[in-house]
Amino acid sequence: MGCVLGRAAASSSPAASRRKRGKNRASPQPAAAAEAGSPSAAAAPGGDGRPRRRLGGRRAPGPRQGCVPAAAAAEQLAAGWPPWLVAVAGEALRGWAPRRADTFEKLNKIGSGTYSNVYRARDTVSGRIVALKKVRFDNLEPESVKFMAREILILRRLDHPNVIKLEGLVTSRMSCSLYLVFEYMEHDLAGLAASPDVKFTLPQIKCYMQQLLSGLEHCHDNNVLHRDIKGSNLLLDNNGILKIADFGLATFFDPRHKRPMTSRVVTLWYRPPELLLGATDYGVGIDLWSAGCILAELLYGKPIMPGRTEVEQLHKIFKLCGSPSEEYWKKSKLPHATIFKPQQPYKRCIRETFKDFPASALPLVETLLAIDPAERQTATAALHSDFFSTEPYACDPSSLPTYPPSKEMDAKLRDEEARRLRAAAKAKGEAKRTRPRDRSHRAGPAPEANAEIQANLDQRRRMITHANAKSKSEKFPPPHQDGAMGNPLGSCRHMEPMFEHQDASFSTVVPIEKGTSQTWSGPLFDPSALGQSRRKKQTTLDAKAAAYSKQLQKEKGGIRAR
Repeated sequence: MGCVLGRAAASSSPAASRRKRGKNRASPQPAAAAEAGSPSAAAAPGGDGRPRRRLGGRRAPGPRQGCVPAAAAAEQLAAGWPPWLVAVAGEALRGWAPRRADTFEKLNKIGSGTYSNVYRARDTVSGRIVALKKVRFDNLEPESVKFMAREILILRRLDHPNVIKLEGLVTSRMSCSLYLVFEYMEHDLAGLAASPDVKFTLPQIKCYMQQLLSGLEHCHDNNVLHRDIKGSNLLLDNNGILKIADFGLATFFDPRHKRPMTSRVVTLWYRPPELLLGATDYGVGIDLWSAGCILAELLYGKPIMPGRTEVEQLHKIFKLCGSPSEEYWKKSKLPHATIFKPQQPYKRCIRETFKDFPASALPLVETLLAIDPAERQTATAALHSDFFSTEPYACDPSSLPTYPPSKEMDAKLRDEEARRLRAAAKAKGEAKRTRPRDRSHRAGPAPEANAEIQANLDQRRRMITHANAKSKSEKFPPPHQDGAMGNPLGSCRHMEPMFEHQDASFSTVVPIEKGTSQTWSGPLFDPSALGQSRRKKQTTLDAKAAAYSKQLQKEKGGIRAR
């Protein structure tokens, strides 16, 4: 790769880190520094390990990613970090030393997105298998690099068994790419849930949810919002340990000093109503809503609100969870309230819809899927709910079944292979119909005239469903366009991949047909031309049927003559 790897020059042991975790809670930081991704002045020590001083009774401003002393920058350059990275993200590199990167061997790609690819690789020094996340930058745009630096700072702050651990950085002096090195996890929850051979039991679901909420509790206690909780971002190893991953959309937040943030976060199927209504002042409730969707999805066996557009998603939320109260509309003052406020209120029907859920699960689902984010409480409260304190209890992670490696990409490949086989079978059938007819065999009845038209329409509907169902966070506008960073909030295009499909098993990502490069929100054809197209097709089919009938009569006449 022609790179260098950055590892922490001096790191404490895992046991020591766990002992410190409860003591060193990161305190909130100023708004500007928070959105930039810098640690709190009070919570995070400087690169030399000494705490920062408070000046005049006020908190010293948190460091910006590129704000490092000239001497420290010179040391980083001498260590091998490229100038473009030191200039913008020097704070994120503080205390990390480079290592030769030719000791990494790429094995295969295990994930991809608009801004990054993930590879399985081998560390040839230790023999360990790791995951390399390659982040691409557009012409080394400073804001893109700052956004990446925020992700690094967040990952370096977090230290929990249920949060993915950043082990180092790999960069090249000759290219504009950066590799983040993580421990390798064999599965993700989306891939497992999409596997036809996997069926989760209630103790397993409790085990996974307990780990998810524990990881979120740690993030929120350290003033971090993940902002993209979904199945494909929940990784699992063969020991049953779940880890929250992909902090590309994560940000620091300060509950005491609110500042505007972008509402263009969270994959559509897991996006809370306040974000769909344009909220820019939010907190831990957005992650808890996503966790509630995951819980209901695991119990239900499929996504509970698979919207294809933001309007449809909001409609599904109101139909299931009820529309907001008049009091909520008044106090929230959401930007899109006047546009999306329903004329008639919707009644909440979670208990009726999920009446087959375990009795202990319904109260937790009701809480996490509350329309008012203040009513979702906290991850700590969720961990103390009756769902986890009643039988059957959550199983131990080590007792979970061992599955073959399964990731969301594997599910996509299975879907693509199934489509390929269907297309091949259809092509083979077409070929059979066009071969010269064997006159020695009795001819079958003519096909129904409308059968081919109906097949084509069915295929178009499937294509529309798959395309609109797409829902990946990678398709959002560049995440660094956050409101607090001085850039306009992105236009309202959903991940709109968002909206990936109704048939998706668990995750929001559904592969679309090859050759499609557009996310549709409507028909693939001109409705006004549909009648003309049908008439033309019908005329052609009628002519073929008449010719076929005439040929059949001739053959019968020949048989009688003989």
